[in-house]
Amino acid sequence: MAIRVPRIIKKSSTSLDVPKGNFAVYVGEKQRKRFVIHISYLSQPSFLDLLSQAEEEFGFDHTMGGITIPCSEDAFIDLTSQFRI
Repeated sequence: MAIRVPRIIKKSSTSLDVPKGNFAVYVGEKQRKRFVIHISYLSQPSFLDLLSQAEEEFGFDHTMGGITIPCSEDAFIDLTSQFRI
C-alpha cells in the first residue's frame, strides 16, 4: 500500500512566490501556516465546504493576504491528501 503525499507547495514568504494557477491559504486554529495550493482544489466539494466555513467565520476580510481556513493543519493535510488532482 502506497502513502499518497498531497500536492501542496508549502511556502512562508510573500504573495509574489505564488506560482501561476495556485493560491495561498492560511490554515490553523491559533497559529496559521501558509500553504500554496493548486486552483483545481476549487473543484473538490470538501474543499468548497472548508471555504464556506471560512466565509462564515471570517467573511471576506483576510488580513493575512490569503484565505484563512478555520481547521487544524493536520485536518487540512488529511483532507487534501485525499484529492485526486
